[in-house]
Amino acid sequence: MIRSMTAYARKEMNANWGHASWELRSVNQRYLETYIRLPEQLRSLEPMIREKLRHRLTRGKVECNLRFELDLANQHQELFLNKDLAKQLLQAANWIKDEATTGDISVVDILRWPGVMSAKEQDLDSISRELLDSLDAAIDDFINVREREGKALESLIIQRLEGISQEIAKIRGWMPEILQWQKDKLKAKLDEANIELEQNRLEQELILLAQRIDVAEELDRLSTHVKETYSILKKNEAVGRRLDFMMQEFNRESNTIASKSINADVTASAIELKVLIEQMREQIQNIE
Repeated sequence: MIRSMTAYARKEMNANWGHASWELRSVNQRYLETYIRLPEQLRSLEPMIREKLRHRLTRGKVECNLRFELDLANQHQELFLNKDLAKQLLQAANWIKDEATTGDISVVDILRWPGVMSAKEQDLDSISRELLDSLDAAIDDFINVREREGKALESLIIQRLEGISQEIAKIRGWMPEILQWQKDKLKAKLDEANIELEQNRLEQELILLAQRIDVAEELDRLSTHVKETYSILKKNEAVGRRLDFMMQEFNRESNTIASKSINADVTASAIELKVLIEQMREQIQNIE
């Protein structure tokens, strides 16, 4: 499955503890680079988030951003009384009152003493599990976007492969005529210069000439590269690097064809090949 490296996904969640949203965005990059932004109280999640991203993605510069808000107004927190501490404070206050013989004991002051009354802390472990589950869903959406973009890129690449096959067929069709024209041209020049060569020598010269301008091998290799590229597109894995390597091979053969060309039509096809290959290469730069 072809995947693009350019994508964006957002996943929101509402719970009894508040609201959170994940944002994932990526652009093309040779390797996988992850940038994670989290609220301070959830920084401990970073290693797990990074591992999830590395497990699901292979290439791209990926930014992961979490927005997190606790709904304190709707938090019905149960209060706890530290009875032992309250008794100690009360005994100490009574002793002081007896010693001072004056003054009143304020119950409110005792309750305000640090540690006497406490509220149950928010269960961040439970919230973290919910957030990580939501991240999994966000990554699913993110990959789906990458795959949809990848299908569009695959379609563009297939169009260029078809164009390359057409140019290969054109050059194959022209080559016999070009070779014969070059042979006739050589013979005409020899006749014009009144030079007679032995038949064996003439055949050797014609063979050398044909080898210099014949591009059959290059065309065969281009056809093989086209088939291999189709095969790579069908692989169920990240194929961006493989395709990038194939573009180098395509370029090598098209350059050789252009350098051997002695015909305007072949030269035009060689240029068209290079244009199609470059168009593919630009698209492949964005494939995971």
